Amino acid sequence: MAKVEDLRAKTEDQLTADLAELKREAFNLRFQAATNQLERPARIKEVRRDIARIKTLQGERARAAK
Repeated sequence: MAKVEDLRAKTEDQLTADLAELKREAFNLRFQAATNQLERPARIKEVRRDIARIKTLQGERARAAK
């Protein structure tokens, strides 16, 4: 799970790369859930929250840049 302090230390490019990786992982987890091969169901919730954290931080930075 990503901590907010760790995310704030990253650059915009790093956040975008992390977001893409998390979205890929979320897709794979959904696929595993659909085929009943999911080992850790709680991981879906963790990934969704990490995606939300990154998007929130990107929004804050976009508003601050205006």
